[in-house]
Amino acid sequence: MPPATLVPDGSGEPPYVDGANLTGLVAENPSLGVEGLLALALNASGAERCRLQQQAEELLQDVACPSFFDMVSCWPRTPPGTLAVLPCFAELKGVQYDSSQNATRFCSHDGTWANYTDYDRCQHIDQPSPLPSFEPEIELPTLIYFVGYSISLAALVLAVAVLVYFKDLRCLRNTIHVNLFLTYIMSSSLWILILSLQITVKLEDAGCIFLVTLFHYFSTTNFFWMLVEGLYLYMLVVQTFSGDTLRFRKYAIIGWGGPLIFVGAWAIAKPFFGSSANLEHPNKLEIECSWMRESHIDWIIQGPSCAVLVINLIFLLRIMWVLITKLRSANTVETRQYRKASKALLVLIPLLGITYLIVIYGPDGGVGSHIFAITRAILLSTQGFVVSLLYCFLNSEVRQTLRHHFYRWRDERNILSGKPCFT
Repeated sequence: MPPATLVPDGSGEPPYVDGANLTGLVAENPSLGVEGLLALALNASGAERCRLQQQAEELLQDVACPSFFDMVSCWPRTPPGTLAVLPCFAELKGVQYDSSQNATRFCSHDGTWANYTDYDRCQHIDQPSPLPSFEPEIELPTLIYFVGYSISLAALVLAVAVLVYFKDLRCLRNTIHVNLFLTYIMSSSLWILILSLQITVKLEDAGCIFLVTLFHYFSTTNFFWMLVEGLYLYMLVVQTFSGDTLRFRKYAIIGWGGPLIFVGAWAIAKPFFGSSANLEHPNKLEIECSWMRESHIDWIIQGPSCAVLVINLIFLLRIMWVLITKLRSANTVETRQYRKASKALLVLIPLLGITYLIVIYGPDGGVGSHIFAITRAILLSTQGFVVSLLYCFLNSEVRQTLRHHFYRWRDERNILSGKPCFT
């Protein structure tokens, strides 16, 4: 290292010394002890380096300010009457500073340091907060779920209002539809609520457990009401009995009461066996509540849901076989009704939850897993919207009822205003 550069007193300013040039101040001393201590000092850092330098400087006889550590920087041995200069630190306690500027500390003529270090030029750098990394396999599906559930929620609420408000539409079939729509509404609302609270505020344990349990309950009732839809159609088409032979009370016990058994068992087992949840692959968002993490205990509620999908698939295949058999018979009025029903078989797929079977398993890695996650998010989040669209807004009976009430409202309005009525 070259000798330190000094600015003489004759310049009108105190002499300056570059704090990095330590060896130049002791280069004329051939002592092995000094060289050894300096070698240690160069390999040390912070307060330890200053301590080693001080030990080396004890062998020197000239008057100078000794090496000094001010809890931020290590000021080197400096001749008296000299202003020592060090570059500003680049980072301190996680804050970035402008290292192109210098800090100074004055060494008095009697070989003692001034009482303070001038760090006024060391200004911190205002850096813009870094944008969060965007990971399509995690964040994009979450965004799609949020948008899809929001659209489904709005459509389902409007569909329930239509089916409940108009008395012409009140029947067992539509009552079952309404209950299925309600499960979609509750599960979508709770998903959006939990996600919003997870982003904005930290959920307390009690609140998290309550919301997560409710979410699992309504998600499970969604599957069980799909089972009710399949059972109703099966009895109507295959068993050739009227679906009304099973009263709504029995359907309600299946749809609302069945999930209580499985979700209750899950809630009891979760505190005891859910602590070994898979923590290696958490969601992108920070999960504070352990009940929100997936574990093997979740199969207590996932198993019955999968069983419901399989049963509905059997119902769908059986209904399809019966309709195909009916179509082979003579072209009677009854057959034409079955032909009309056969065209609606594809419409039954979202109603019976067969969509879940399509996306129940996918690739684990690569581009295929990203595409699968996005496709799954689109299909599942918009299923409530599709069901409300097919079984309410596009239903001929509902459209005829709405058209009838609109015409009647228009005629009444025209009569009150004295205008002629046109139909």
